Amino acid sequence: MAMKQFSILTLLFLTFVLSGATQEVRGQQVNWLTWQEATELARTEGNAKKIFIDVYTDWCGWCKRMDKDTFQNPQVAAYMNENFYMVKMDGEGKEPIEFKGKTYTYVPSGRRGYHQFAAALLQGRLSYPTVVFLDEQFNMLSPVPGYQKPGPFLNIARYFGEDIYKELDWKTYSGQGK
Repeated sequence: MAMKQFSILTLLFLTFVLSGATQEVRGQQVNWLTWQEATELARTEGNAKKIFIDVYTDWCGWCKRMDKDTFQNPQVAAYMNENFYMVKMDGEGKEPIEFKGKTYTYVPSGRRGYHQFAAALLQGRLSYPTVVFLDEQFNMLSPVPGYQKPGPFLNIARYFGEDIYKELDWKTYSGQGK
């Protein structure tokens, strides 16, 4: 009987420890906001952070993969939550968005249509996924199209998040320069 109790206690202990470890990893998730929530936080917190926008669509497989592989990575989630207001934006969303005195809306086009704000952020190149970095005053820093793995994504995020872009061009920073 003592051996059976020991086995049960060991099993319970391992379950507790492993579930705690899993929750800790799961606990590092990106705190996604709507555009409205992000702009309100920026206003009330005195533009303490830059804005990051993940422009996606529901049908985009690479968008889903980036959500799973990149944004759920604990290091990525921690860095992004600390340095950015994180906005998730459906490039085909139907809700109007207010920005700098203009209302952007959904435009029916072909089978799907697009949101005018997504088109403006992506500079007319509706490619998904595309992530967009804005500074603390909501000025465009850069759209970055395509799927990004966690390591390269963190390099890009640090380039904008730590204001490296003010001192170095991307090619020099990333080692692609001469």
